[in-house]
Amino acid sequence: MNHILQNISTFFQWALNGTLFAIGIVLTVAVLNTAYYIVTLIPGLFTTDIAYTTFMEEIINFFLFFEFLSLVVKYFKNNFHFPLRYFIYIGITAIIRLIIVSHESSMDLFLWSSSILALVISLVLVVRYGKEPNSSERL
Repeated sequence: MNHILQNISTFFQWALNGTLFAIGIVLTVAVLNTAYYIVTLIPGLFTTDIAYTTFMEEIINFFLFFEFLSLVVKYFKNNFHFPLRYFIYIGITAIIRLIIVSHESSMDLFLWSSSILALVISLVLVVRYGKEPNSSERL
């Protein structure tokens, strides 16, 4: 029975690794595509506020794609484990993008900024006091 469970676990690990590899390829294409689009926006950057806003949105999109790609790389480098701090980095970047794109309501801006503060505090706690799980605690 234990051998069967081990085979099932191995199968799902291979499926997860294959899926993440495919996602890594898609994210690589997205990073390159976004970088190309950013370069094409540079000539008209200072002509209108819309061009500047679009440029800033694309920069943040680039970093989101880049961070997710880094997360996939870290997964394979850390023996099939996602470090928690990378999810926090992605959350902070996503909220910053939200603030840049949509900042009409001052209450929303305050709540999003408070969320960033909470994520930064949790990041400090994870980095300072967190420990990486040993191999028996990993998925």
